[in-house]
Amino acid sequence: MSPDAATLGLFALAALALLLVPGPAVFYIVARSVEQGRSAGLLSVLGVHLGSLVHVTAAAVGLSSLLVSSAVAFSVVKYAGAAYLIYLGVRAFIAREEPGEVEVRAAPLRTLLREGAVVNILNPKTALFFLAFLPQFVDPDAGYVALQLAFLGVVFVALGLVTDSLYALAAGSAGEWLRSSRFYVGARRWVSGTVFIGLGLATALAGSRQKS
Repeated sequence: MSPDAATLGLFALAALALLLVPGPAVFYIVARSVEQGRSAGLLSVLGVHLGSLVHVTAAAVGLSSLLVSSAVAFSVVKYAGAAYLIYLGVRAFIAREEPGEVEVRAAPLRTLLREGAVVNILNPKTALFFLAFLPQFVDPDAGYVALQLAFLGVVFVALGLVTDSLYALAAGSAGEWLRSSRFYVGARRWVSGTVFIGLGLATALAGSRQKS
C-alpha cells in the first residue's frame, strides 16, 4: 500500500518543491496571518488542509476523474470558489472599524476552519493537481491503487501542514509589526479585501481547461 523508500523520498522532494511555491491557499493563509495573527493563520492552515483531505479522498475514489472529464463540473467548482473568495473580500471591505480600535479580534475557531476548508475544496486546481501528480508515484502492478493514492495524499498533506505553517508564522510575525502602525489599522480591511477579491478574480479568469 505504500511505495518503496526511494519512491517515497522522490515524492517528498517533489511535493516540497511544489508546496514552497505560493498559490491561492498560501496567499489566503498569509492574509489571515497578517490580519489576525499567528494563531489565526495556523487555524487557517488546518482548515485548508482539511479541504486537501477532501481532495485526497476524491482522488482515491475516482471523483476527481469525473471533475476533469466534465467541463460543466469543473466550471461550477471553479466559479463557486472564485465567488467565495470575492465574498470574503467584499465582507472585509464593508466591515466596520470601531474608532481607535488597535487590537484585532480573531474570528472564531469554527469560522477560520470552515473558511480555510472551503477555499481549498472549491479550488479545482487542487483536484487537478492530486489527479495529475499522485498517480506518477503509484505502482499499479502492486494493487491497492486507491490505498496508494490515499497514502501519498496524506503524506502530501502532512508536508503541506509544515510548509504552510511556516508561512503563517512568518506572516503573523510581520503582522504584529504592521498592526502596531495606526496607518495599517485603518487600511487593513482594504488590504485584506483586495487580496481576497484579487484571488477570486484570478481564479475566475484563469485559462480555460484544455479539452482532450
